Amino acid sequence: MQMEKPLITLRIDVDYPYPSRLRSFLYTGVGIRTSKEYLKNSKIVARMINESPRKVKAYWFFTPKTVPDKELLALLNNKRHEVALHVVNDPYGELKNLENLTGQRIRHYTIHGTERLFGRLMWRRWRRRAPRIPEGFPLQSFHQFPTLGLDSLCHTTSLDQALRKAEDHIRKGDVVYFHPIWLFQRGKLNHRGPFYEAFKRILSVDSELDYLTIIKKFSIRIARDQMEYERNIVPTAGLLQKLEDRRIDLFTFLERSWCCKIQNPEKSWAKADEDFALLNLNSYDEWLKNIGKKTRNMVRKAEKSGIRTSLAEPNGKLAEGIWKIYNETPIRQERGFPHYGISLQQVTRDILPRQNCTYVGAYFQDELAGFIQLVNGDNIAIISQILSMQKHLDKAVNNALLAKAIEVCAGKGVKWIMYGGMGNHPSLDNFKQSNGFTRIQLTRYYVPITRKGKVATKLGLHKEVKDRLPQPMKHIFIPIHNWLSRIRMKIRLHSKPKTVV
Repeated sequence: MQMEKPLITLRIDVDYPYPSRLRSFLYTGVGIRTSKEYLKNSKIVARMINESPRKVKAYWFFTPKTVPDKELLALLNNKRHEVALHVVNDPYGELKNLENLTGQRIRHYTIHGTERLFGRLMWRRWRRRAPRIPEGFPLQSFHQFPTLGLDSLCHTTSLDQALRKAEDHIRKGDVVYFHPIWLFQRGKLNHRGPFYEAFKRILSVDSELDYLTIIKKFSIRIARDQMEYERNIVPTAGLLQKLEDRRIDLFTFLERSWCCKIQNPEKSWAKADEDFALLNLNSYDEWLKNIGKKTRNMVRKAEKSGIRTSLAEPNGKLAEGIWKIYNETPIRQERGFPHYGISLQQVTRDILPRQNCTYVGAYFQDELAGFIQLVNGDNIAIISQILSMQKHLDKAVNNALLAKAIEVCAGKGVKWIMYGGMGNHPSLDNFKQSNGFTRIQLTRYYVPITRKGKVATKLGLHKEVKDRLPQPMKHIFIPIHNWLSRIRMKIRLHSKPKTVV
């Protein structure tokens, strides 16, 4: 029987009101209060706690400058939360003020630490020592409990180390504490944060953001899900709220129209067409019949040349074979090869944790001559990589690999196989077409989240430059792009010795 997870006790010191340090200093020192950014990180933390399937008790310690507004109080209106006092200067006066503004009975307190001169000036604490708590003060001190500073821990250790240590302390019944201002940013002077990733995993929330990747274009922050090819993605209001909380301007996703056609998309969503190589698979025999005599002969040639294909277990032996393929040559398909120079340790780290991948290997005299990495998705398999040794170029290794991968997919009942985009590499496009893949146009949506995102979509700034070029122009620029890629690789090899072990 699985043991129930222990209670997570949180101490949350809300000592600065804004995600921005500068804005927090202005408000704290001068009393300037601005916009909806007030207590933004605290609201994100509160939503995460409310969504968590684990047992959580959070004690929120507020200063006179961070008193919760109506929105935050609504989020704290359940048994998981308790409002408490973070004393700055005047224990009785601050207690009375907090109870009047929140309408809640306060039971616990902590003392705000301001050791540096700048901090004491901001908070008008003219003496270095902390304020004296009067005898008979009606609140219980929270300083008596053993605590672990999550934001400090995340600054000094790796994510895995932070998670292990935090869970150990939670099991012992210790209090986990942090300051919301360091949820996403890293402190330079006080060595705190960012602790979002660790906190998210401790609470077991925000799984829809696990595969989120963010890029910046013209100061526009664009997010997309790395698994958009493997699973259906339709943004919900909750997801868009979380993205807005994280200052994302645009969210982009691909419509998997072969299995999930989006009905009545929002008018505010911008659209762009992208060309992909897709194969609609019924059976291996039907595919072999339809690909044409020349391609069938290439598959047979590989077999006659001594190439043997089979499923490959993702282990150290496979990692070593892939590492050798990566480091055979710095130039592939007339371009600089980005994996050249990678270490064996890195290759091993990349392939061993992959749970949703299938590997097909091609072997010549027991040596890995090539491999395919298939990513298994919902109603589709994606060819993530197909590479072979250039010294075996005359043996049609890639044809053999692709044939075996299609045979494996057909055996599993996979109806669709995706082989990257089409239109940006003529020779590779020809290889795809000769193996039965056709060009299919899919729709990519761009969902504006902020005002900046709306302006970006209206100006067309969300589109990739290569997608704006007509096909004849691409054929002119592709050789130039390839040449520049080779030049960059030569500069890299000249300036930095190759390290592959």
